[in-house]
Amino acid sequence: MAASSRKQLSMLLLVYVLLMLVMQEVSRPASSKSSSLMAFALSGSQTRDEEVAALLKWKSQLNSESHSILSSWNGSDPCSWRGLSCDPLWSVISLNLSSNAIRGMLHDLDFSSLPNLVTLKLDNNSLFGNIPLSLGNLSKLAYLDLSQNHLSGEIPIQLGSLWSLEVLELSSNNITGSVPGSIGSLSNLTGLYVQNNNISGFIPQEVGMLKSLNQLFLFNNRIGGRIPSSIGNMSSLTKLWLFNNHLIGSIPIEIGMLGSLSELDLSSNYLRGSIPRTLGNLSNLGFLYFYGNQLSGHIPEEVGGMRSLLHFELLSNDLTGSIPSSIGNLTNLGLLSFFNNKLSGPIPREIGNLRSLSQLALYNNDLTGSIPETIGKLGNLTALLLFENKLSGSIPSSIGNLSKLNGLYLYQNKLSGSIPKEMGRLGALVDLFLFNNSLEGSLPVEINNLTSLTSLQLGDNQLVGQLPPDICSGHVLVNFTAYNNHFTGPLPRSLKNCTSLFRVRLEKNQLKDNITDVLGTYPYLNYLELSNNELYGELPARLGTWSNLTSLKISDNKLSGMIPPDLGKMTQLHVLHISSNNLVGEIPKELAKLQYLLELWLDGNHLTGDIPHEIGALSDLVQINVAGNKLSGSIPRELGQCVNLQYLNLSRNNLEQSIPMEISNLHSLQSLDLSRNLLTGDIPQDLGQLRNLETLNLSHNQLSGSISPAFDHLTGLTSVDVSYNELEGPLPNIPAFHNATIATVGENKGLCGDIT
Repeated sequence: MAASSRKQLSMLLLVYVLLMLVMQEVSRPASSKSSSLMAFALSGSQTRDEEVAALLKWKSQLNSESHSILSSWNGSDPCSWRGLSCDPLWSVISLNLSSNAIRGMLHDLDFSSLPNLVTLKLDNNSLFGNIPLSLGNLSKLAYLDLSQNHLSGEIPIQLGSLWSLEVLELSSNNITGSVPGSIGSLSNLTGLYVQNNNISGFIPQEVGMLKSLNQLFLFNNRIGGRIPSSIGNMSSLTKLWLFNNHLIGSIPIEIGMLGSLSELDLSSNYLRGSIPRTLGNLSNLGFLYFYGNQLSGHIPEEVGGMRSLLHFELLSNDLTGSIPSSIGNLTNLGLLSFFNNKLSGPIPREIGNLRSLSQLALYNNDLTGSIPETIGKLGNLTALLLFENKLSGSIPSSIGNLSKLNGLYLYQNKLSGSIPKEMGRLGALVDLFLFNNSLEGSLPVEINNLTSLTSLQLGDNQLVGQLPPDICSGHVLVNFTAYNNHFTGPLPRSLKNCTSLFRVRLEKNQLKDNITDVLGTYPYLNYLELSNNELYGELPARLGTWSNLTSLKISDNKLSGMIPPDLGKMTQLHVLHISSNNLVGEIPKELAKLQYLLELWLDGNHLTGDIPHEIGALSDLVQINVAGNKLSGSIPRELGQCVNLQYLNLSRNNLEQSIPMEISNLHSLQSLDLSRNLLTGDIPQDLGQLRNLETLNLSHNQLSGSISPAFDHLTGLTSVDVSYNELEGPLPNIPAFHNATIATVGENKGLCGDIT
């Protein structure tokens, strides 16, 4: 409707009102008629003038961008201004500037000049400063929304004078102080929203007087104290959200009187005590969140009375006892989360009644007994999380009925028996975590049917037989772990083209295969651990294409051939363990390109040649172990540049010449083993600077001279062996040498001192 049309309609309504007043004046004395009409006209005009003046004054205090937004605010007719609405008498009854980027101080607006205001919506702007006390004069105000601004200060007690108020929205500001008790005077209030502020203090007992209130949102504040028992008087309440505060004490039993309640969230507080039995009276409750408190005691049997419940979350408390069988009455339940408690006893068979359940999370408790066969009735289940308990017995075959299951997490229990073949029917399964149990037998061939698997984790069991050859036929497998079992035979053939792989751990089995043939190209592979198997063949050069690999561990196998120089292209590598194999040839200098390398284990092979001096470029190295090879030449001085080195083992080689003094630069070194080489010359006195050294073995060399008194500073040394050299002179005066035996200092030229 055009502004002129609205004005004409308002004029007609005004004329109608004036006519009614005239008719009322007929019975009155003539002398009083004209004065009454004149007073009414003057009063309406005066109110409008005051409204205009107050609004224009407020506009003048706002920033320039706000002036542009409120460009229509000029002249003497506020009814045509942006965001304003008027009653038939041209008095402002609604001010709505929601989401208009208004910036300024709210207390610059004199609300006492807007006495007829019914609706005030200034939410989602940039208003700051305190909430004006003059708001308390708006006796007709029904809707007040100042949310999503930058208001500060306290909630004025004067708001308790807003007798007509139905909705009070102050959320998402920087309001401090406490909720005033005067709020209890707002008998017409249906919604109170002060969440996402910095409110402290207590919840006032007076909230119990708000018998018309439907929704009470106080979450994400710093409110402390107890939940008042008067809350049980709020008979119209449907939503009570008090989460993420500092509430203490117990949950009042009176909460069971809120028969209309549909959502109750008391999570992330400091509530103690037991769960009140009166909760069973809340037959309309759909969502119950008590997680992240310090609740103790048993879950009461009465919870079975909450038959409308959809979400039931008691996680991260100190609850004990068993899960009540009455849980089976909650047939509408979609989410059940009791994890991170101290619950014990078996999982009740009645859990099978929860046909609507999509997620069952009972992990990290002390649950015992077997997984009930009735679990197979949960046809809508997408996630079953029972890990980190003490469950025993076999995995029930009925689990194969859970056709919608995406995640099955049973790890770290005491499950035994074989993996049921029915598990192969879980076509939607993405995560299968069975590690750290006592499962035995061979994997059912039906496991190959799980083409949607991204994670298969079977480690730390007693499984035998072969790994499933088609485990990556879906080409989506990301994590595959089966370490510490008794698997034999070849690696799965489907792994060669499984480019999705990120993490593989198959160590500590008896796998036997030619590693040259089975490894493919893995652009995402981050971690590969195949140690302690019977793998053979040569390391393929294509390993250099694994650009995202951080850990390569293939120790304790039967690998042969040379270390390919292409390993130097694995630029993200942190850990390289290929010890205890049959590798030959030299250590490739290209390994010096692995700038992030922390651990280099090449020990127990048949490597020859010098230790490449380029290794000194690896300044992040923490561990070097090349012991038990046939390395020759001298110890490179450049090792002194590996300043983060904590473990250095060059023992059981053919290294010769003297110990370079640069070794003394390794101030983080804790273990140094140069034993069983052909080293000559003195022990550098600067080794006495290695104050973190705990273990030192220089035995079985041809070292001569005396041990420097500087070694007296190595007070952290706990183990020392300098036997079978040509050393002479006094032993250092530290416990490590005092506690040494003939076996660790003997067979020298003339060492002397007190030893055990």
